[in-house]
Amino acid sequence: MLRENHPRTYLALALASFIIFIAGCGETRTAAESSPPPAAPTAAPATVPQTTMPMVKTENFLSVSGPLIVEHQVDVTAQRDGVIASISADVNKHVKAGDELARLDDRELSANLEAARAKTRSTENDLKNWQAEAKMMETDYSRAQKLYNEGIWSVEQLDHAKYNAEAEEWDIRRVTELLASSKQEERSLELELDKARITAPFDGVVARRYIRMGQGVSKGDRTFWVTAEGPLRMRFTLPEALIGHLRTGQELALTSPDVPEEHHLARVVEISPVVDPSSGTIEVLAEIQGARGRLRAGMTASIRIPDSR
Repeated sequence: MLRENHPRTYLALALASFIIFIAGCGETRTAAESSPPPAAPTAAPATVPQTTMPMVKTENFLSVSGPLIVEHQVDVTAQRDGVIASISADVNKHVKAGDELARLDDRELSANLEAARAKTRSTENDLKNWQAEAKMMETDYSRAQKLYNEGIWSVEQLDHAKYNAEAEEWDIRRVTELLASSKQEERSLELELDKARITAPFDGVVARRYIRMGQGVSKGDRTFWVTAEGPLRMRFTLPEALIGHLRTGQELALTSPDVPEEHHLARVVEISPVVDPSSGTIEVLAEIQGARGRLRAGMTASIRIPDSR
């Protein structure tokens, strides 16, 4: 009896297992579909860089920072092409206006100038010779007039003497123009020779040297950087709301973080009469009064402005 039912029993077990498998897959799929999708990772908030403002308000004062400057500070450039023949100044040397810093090779210019001067001297001698000739011709013409008046000379002889005198006058004018041209050529060469000297444009100190001995330079090339040592100034901007808050001649406290032990006074020397429309600010220029101490151009300084608002 049991053997006859064995195949049917296996068939029932297989069918039950299949039904259980299908039910399990359905529950798994339903769970997958009903489960919410994973949340997207939250982006970290962007960090906004902080910038240092040039103006800081502390109690009843506004503190404005900026670099110290000088009015005269320039790169001295070569005024003509040439080769550096000598260098007379170097970094940290104090110079006066007109002091020679370096010199280009000027031998050819010197030779040309000497030739021009010799030509000028020769033309001057020619002019003196023509002037003497003119006086002689004028004397001959006066004698010819007397002889003509006495009936000794003819009209043709009088005219000949007259034309000779006039010709000498024209020669004098011609040589005079030649002399003027020669002097101008001489002056032009003197200017070119002077351009071979690289000089300090104002009193100051040599801050940088760009050239070396034997170097070829072209017109406009930098040779030295010369800067004045004073007066030290500071240029800064203020909001347009402070128009009328400062006045020319007003003295303000000035310090520098580079030399914190020193305290100076800066006098307002210039206030812009207009407002910059792009920034809504006014520009102010202040000049340090008295001894500058250890302050130098390029240092950062701070000015304290009383805020009475």
